[in-house]
Amino acid sequence: MSFAAELYWGGAGLIGLWLAAFGLALAATRNGTVHTGPATQEFGPDPESPGVVALLANRWRSVDRAAAAVLLDLAARGLIEVRQPDDDPARSTVHVTGKDTEDLTPYERRVFDRVAEQAGATGAPIGAIAFRAEESAKSWNSALHQEIVSEARQRGLSRPRFARLLAGAFYGTAFAPGVLFAVAVVAGGHGIRGAVVVGCVPAVALMWLLARVLGERATSHGLERAGHWAGVQSWLRAHEEFAQLSPAAVTVWDRYLAYGTALGVTSRAGRLLGFDAGDKRRVWSSYGGTWRPVRIRYPRLRPGFGATTPRLLQLACAAGVVAAGLCLFAVLRQPDWAVTDGADADHSLRRPGLLLSAGWVGTALLGVAVAGRFGRWTLFVGFLAMMPGNFAGSHAWLDDAMDGPLPIETALIVCFGALTAYYLALAVLERRVPRTVTGEVLRMEPRRRKSAPRFLALDTGEGDRTIAWALPPDSPDAAPGSVVRLEVSPGTRAIRSAAEV
Repeated sequence: MSFAAELYWGGAGLIGLWLAAFGLALAATRNGTVHTGPATQEFGPDPESPGVVALLANRWRSVDRAAAAVLLDLAARGLIEVRQPDDDPARSTVHVTGKDTEDLTPYERRVFDRVAEQAGATGAPIGAIAFRAEESAKSWNSALHQEIVSEARQRGLSRPRFARLLAGAFYGTAFAPGVLFAVAVVAGGHGIRGAVVVGCVPAVALMWLLARVLGERATSHGLERAGHWAGVQSWLRAHEEFAQLSPAAVTVWDRYLAYGTALGVTSRAGRLLGFDAGDKRRVWSSYGGTWRPVRIRYPRLRPGFGATTPRLLQLACAAGVVAAGLCLFAVLRQPDWAVTDGADADHSLRRPGLLLSAGWVGTALLGVAVAGRFGRWTLFVGFLAMMPGNFAGSHAWLDDAMDGPLPIETALIVCFGALTAYYLALAVLERRVPRTVTGEVLRMEPRRRKSAPRFLALDTGEGDRTIAWALPPDSPDAAPGSVVRLEVSPGTRAIRSAAEV
């Protein structure tokens, strides 16, 4: 065995040893069993806050439902008021009462500030608490999680799953297999760049695996308190109506509603009080003076959406090429081009239907190339479509196919011809003076392709429905909640310029 091979095998062995040690560490640091205490309505002499209880109820893995539970707890303590004007709990509103908030913990302060920011002096619908940007929601909830974990550690309920020395040892030894692999690459006569890449791959994979499981685990006191709160959960679940209580019921149930939300018993209140990114198709807005839900439509399948004039002309050429190609192919083909019987019919290049496949696929690939979307996957799909044997069964219909366009060809010619005229009309309309619109940014949604224009939903205050505009990929972001003035092209819904008011 060569020296390089020995190094490769040595690196593989180190990876196996690392994974074995990692598995043993996971087994040794797993949470103990929570023994459910007797059903009780007592919180205890020094009860944990609903935010910390949410961490215990989620087995120290997350703080799901913690933000909603904290909001209801603040309402039970009189710092926030939840009002329900009618029978629909989704139409409830939140208001700040103005009481002293000096004694709030960091995560309670975070929830209170978010509610106060949205409610202002007149209040806001509970749906307005949700964030309009995914990044803002993630960073806010991540900070909330860290603040709740910090208090749980201070109360002796939680601790890091891996001690600092153990975690450091795993992070440090994750690089050892990569070092052997890198030396093996150099010993094999390859360059330094290849050695760096090969050496980093196992380290990155092992550190990613380690980061996935690093978190919190219970202490003995934490398991004891989790058992007590499991008993409170059993007592709350004995009340059948408790699960369907609305947020406004906090005036009757006091802190029980907050703890029930943290323990996952009050499903309705927890669902309505969301601190996530919210519904991207239904956003609450106060632009214009009054709160109202605005429904957003994203025109994902709209031809020419956000396209410039040169791009529209290119798409028109592509659609015209397909229409003209299909028309010429259908008109010019002759009956003797395809053999449907005899000895030559079994030949792969003369098989019945292959001629039609070649014509259709060739026309489609030409149109795709003109449109500037040609790629390796397009070529692969075209290759599969050109494979012999795609047309099975009787071949009598091929005789009719040689006399003129088939019905499907006629339909496609008409569709692509209309698409050509549509793109040309949009290109002409793009020459008009842009229209100016002013409003509040509701959401910005990215596209799967980075080169595609992004969606920008704007509330102009003129109705409760809006259609997203197309923001060019090279334009700066517009922060949700900001008021902007846009110069737009209504035909393509493209934003030509944007300025914050």
